[in-house]
Amino acid sequence: MTILMTGSSGFIGLALVPFLTNRGHRVTRLVRSQPSPGEVAVRWDPVAGTLETARLEGLDAVVHLAGESLAAGRWTVERKARIRDSRVKGTRLLCESLAQLAQPPKVLICASAIGYYGDRGEEPLQEESAPGSGFLAEVCREWEAAAEPAVQRGIRVVHLRFGMVLSPKGGALAKMLFPFRIGAGGILGSGRQYWSWIALDDALGAIHHVFTTDTLQGPVNAVAPHPVTNREFTKTLGRVLGRPTPFPIPAFAARLAFGEMADEMLLASTRVEPTRLLATGYRFRHPELEGTLRHLLGE
Repeated sequence: MTILMTGSSGFIGLALVPFLTNRGHRVTRLVRSQPSPGEVAVRWDPVAGTLETARLEGLDAVVHLAGESLAAGRWTVERKARIRDSRVKGTRLLCESLAQLAQPPKVLICASAIGYYGDRGEEPLQEESAPGSGFLAEVCREWEAAAEPAVQRGIRVVHLRFGMVLSPKGGALAKMLFPFRIGAGGILGSGRQYWSWIALDDALGAIHHVFTTDTLQGPVNAVAPHPVTNREFTKTLGRVLGRPTPFPIPAFAARLAFGEMADEMLLASTRVEPTRLLATGYRFRHPELEGTLRHLLGE
């Protein structure tokens, strides 16, 4: 397949490009900066609303991963605007451009997030569950709705709602490793909040599964089948690293350090099930947390 990808320089994108090319697919990157000589890439500017639409003809599929990092700093008013606009405006521009093509791609995979569901305690959440409240839930609703021009054009659109993607090379786990390795890791808040996670290998596998499963459309939860509480995650990571986890971090301290982001990303409980992936035959390489961490960390 000929695949267009946004966000190819991000955490998931950097792993996805070789994953796809090693399977014989041709990847064209949609980039904001000037491409290198000989690089197969198309320019766009989501903020300015410009995209070289004519160069999009002949695509089989699109993977849209671009968006401002959620965890790059405190959520100031300006950062929240960038988080929202990079997702909503970028998705709308891309989908309006794809809808104009004489031969649009057959499938569009748009990244979304389990933040769609908000803080839901112990409630098991499936793709049909109602959206939650809060900043991330609002952004996710608008983000997914921005793909409507592609849906109306007849493109099969899938919103992959990613949980916490685990890899020692990036994302949340990479940031946790130093404090845990020096014995300074600890439970966050009550520790009862559910963290829904997925190994990077399975995140890539889920994307490929969506490409090849024509019956999948709409929201798809990209999470492992066994979510854990923060307490379980903390104790498991400490056990795998052979380090104690003696220093709990009170909720007020997390809020003091991270502001609103603490409530929405660290202290919120989101117990999500990968119902549609399992129903369509996806087999997780890493379904259980401890085995996953031992594999990823070589322990």
